[in-house]
Amino acid sequence: MGAVSKTSVLSTPLWRRALQRFTASESDLAAEEATEDAVRNGGTPCGQVRDRTRACVCGTLRSVTTRPRGGVPALEAELFDGSGSVSLVWLGRRRIAGVEAGRRVKASGLVACDDGHRVIFNPVYELICPEKA
Repeated sequence: MGAVSKTSVLSTPLWRRALQRFTASESDLAAEEATEDAVRNGGTPCGQVRDRTRACVCGTLRSVTTRPRGGVPALEAELFDGSGSVSLVWLGRRRIAGVEAGRRVKASGLVACDDGHRVIFNPVYELICPEKA
């Protein structure tokens, strides 16, 4: 689907959103819903963050791994919000309580480009409580 921003979610007519949802695949719907949720929580869609800018992103951690960077242990997590992904890297950490795959997180920091992938080193983060149904 197309890029989602705060204004496009609110300005798209209801009938058009209904038609798009009717004709879209299930994975497209899940990605669009995740992006809209990230925008609602105050984040910028990962697909729209630019290199060398401060950004706040919100999404679900797809994977959490420990791998050394320059001889220093680092906890690396991939945050996905439906529009793209950003790697969150905490240098000098092997584990952070609550940071685990499947968890919703809001993170902010300076976006860097590492081998063509967007990365935020030592981000300020907030664990998002799952909403009660």
